[in-house]
Amino acid sequence: MSASPSAAPRVDLPILRHDLSCGVRLLVSPRVDAPVAALSMHMRGGAALDPEGKHGTAWMTGGLVDEGTAKHDEEQIAELLESAGGSLHGDANGLSGSIAATHWERLVDLACEAITQPTFPAALVTRQKQRLLDRLLVERDDPRVQGERLFRRLVYGDHWLGRAPTGTLESVARIRRADLVRFHRTHWMPQRALLALCADVDHEAARRRFERRLQGWKPGRNTPPPRPGFPAREVRTAVFPSERAQVHLYVGHLGVRRNDPDFPALVVMDHVLGTGPGFTNRISRRLRDELGLAYTVHASIHHSAGVNPGTFTAYIGTSPQHLTTALEGFLEEIRRIQAEPVGDDELAVAKDYVVGSFALGFQRSSRRAGYLISQERHGLPDDHLERYPRELAAVTAADVQRVARAHLFPDAVCVSAAGPVTGADLERAVRRALRRRKRA
Repeated sequence: MSASPSAAPRVDLPILRHDLSCGVRLLVSPRVDAPVAALSMHMRGGAALDPEGKHGTAWMTGGLVDEGTAKHDEEQIAELLESAGGSLHGDANGLSGSIAATHWERLVDLACEAITQPTFPAALVTRQKQRLLDRLLVERDDPRVQGERLFRRLVYGDHWLGRAPTGTLESVARIRRADLVRFHRTHWMPQRALLALCADVDHEAARRRFERRLQGWKPGRNTPPPRPGFPAREVRTAVFPSERAQVHLYVGHLGVRRNDPDFPALVVMDHVLGTGPGFTNRISRRLRDELGLAYTVHASIHHSAGVNPGTFTAYIGTSPQHLTTALEGFLEEIRRIQAEPVGDDELAVAKDYVVGSFALGFQRSSRRAGYLISQERHGLPDDHLERYPRELAAVTAADVQRVARAHLFPDAVCVSAAGPVTGADLERAVRRALRRRKRA
């Protein structure tokens, strides 16, 4: 029996919004008896604002804001957090942390220090930079990582989304402490920030705490990030040669934004096509179970949807001799879900899973805090949590077929392969897969 819209689970997530005097939008979700307090801060812009030739600056800046402030050094911050079961970490897009519920003020205080008063100690900048360089050195020879990065460049072209937020070996080597200080001073500003707190707390008490801790945060010049366009959807291929046993194959194209009205139907479509657990999705059942091409295989359009368009991405790691078979299998399953309505039983399994699992993630305070940020960033309506499960449950077979036809483009895919394969090998496989459609 498929989930009905009237029986869809409901998530109770009160949201109180406050605009602080410094310009920050604060979102508070009081949760009585929550054992953990969670905080999330999103800083708009992120890697889009990296200086030219120094990509990775936003990543390093965010990663170091909690490594020393004007009031506490790295060890003091760690001690204050760990003694209360807490943690705090940053990245290119902001800062997040959690702590035992009774210590929520400590989390707020330390997070506000990290946001506004980081000191970027020279020794820690050197350490962090070396760690990132070591990571990039390992990833340079990792075919799965390089295959995925090639795929993003094929899809996004020169857009900043086509770059790894961690930068490259060459760009990170150019970054100095002064670049991080300058980036933080220029781009970490209250007008760009969204703050969220989920805790067993009175929202007015939380507002007052943040107001006091952020009152000295000065506005800056809110320069919007660049908005380059995306390449047209068309067949493009690229190869990362590597003498490994497997070929890592990525197939797909530009996807959708999170606020696309077709999003609920795309979630259900994804579950049928390539994200359902076990062997319930078609791509896993065919390529993994029936053909035995690989263990890891999946496809999705909704997972990467954001403020900017994500990607439709199908991935498989397989043997070189199965490259063409895998590619043909991807494209045939995409065309089948466009051409044939999904069966009643298949649709019911997908809807039961996505509706039933939706509320489970909200048991964690960190998930709730993250949702507050997401709802605000994507402009989702206030009653979204109430409506969304009902929208999933109301998806029909006709809806799945309609969104598959509207948002999947099997004849205009970008294809990257990494492993023991040549560019000629991949181009032959792509031509064969596309000709197969014409023969059919």
